Amino acid sequence: MNQVIVITGASSGFGALTARALADAGHTVYAGMRETTGRNAPQVADVKRYAAENKVDLRAVELDVASDDSVEAGITRIIDDCGRLDVVIHNAGHMSFGPAEAFTPEQYAQLFDINVLSTQRVNRAVLPQLRKQGRGLVVWISSSSARGGTPPYLAPYFAAKAAMDSLAVSYASELTRWGIESSIIVPGAFTKGTNHFAHSGSPADRARAEEYHQGPYAGLAEQSMKGLSALEPADADVAEVAKAIVSVVDMPFGTRPFRSHIDPSQDGCEVVNGVADRVRTELFRRIGLQDLLTPHIRT
Repeated sequence: MNQVIVITGASSGFGALTARALADAGHTVYAGMRETTGRNAPQVADVKRYAAENKVDLRAVELDVASDDSVEAGITRIIDDCGRLDVVIHNAGHMSFGPAEAFTPEQYAQLFDINVLSTQRVNRAVLPQLRKQGRGLVVWISSSSARGGTPPYLAPYFAAKAAMDSLAVSYASELTRWGIESSIIVPGAFTKGTNHFAHSGSPADRARAEEYHQGPYAGLAEQSMKGLSALEPADADVAEVAKAIVSVVDMPFGTRPFRSHIDPSQDGCEVVNGVADRVRTELFRRIGLQDLLTPHIRT
């Protein structure tokens, strides 16, 4: 069944791949991105070209997840266009790489704004519509770094992704009685196929960072990245993440998995999440809130 979908951070990477895959599957997809008339104008042109060449319903929409006004305007446009909104996919995010100490507090705040607070902006814009409909799906693109093996020099990103994952878990139980499902997608550390690592931020305090690079941690950055790349199988394909998201979206209401892992490197996150999610389920049963574990059809 055709669904109206918005995905944030869809100018490149997982977002762009997923937007195209969902459109190919027959859905109406809004690829959210910022600066659609500026820096991302070429990406908007690519969206239009792909839609025309493949005869799919793929549209770009101005959606700067760091701006309340932009998010409100973008979501309003989608609802005005289609009269409804069925699925929101929280994909926007940014990575950083470097010694934790060398990042300023302002950098941490900015990274949390993009990776965590952005989801709250979007939720506050879309959830009134989904609750009004009595049906909807919220998909969160988490990361194996939230609970898996966590190599050094990725602290701000790891902390932000862990916070977003925690927010996703909390939101899930607060939406089921509204008829809204939640599904958390957990990609592993794909070092190839996206610009995630290539475009990662660096510490503002370069002098502090150099103390690490020239001191006892000399060479660690290179060793860490080499080790991560070596863990990744040669046939690891970032397109598998997009396929997993399409699969979840296309499942019947009430059957979607709470969490799906796509981690070719097997960093341990699936094991830890499995335990944590079982503990959550058991606690809800013990306190008499087991109905919050599954979405309810509202009429």
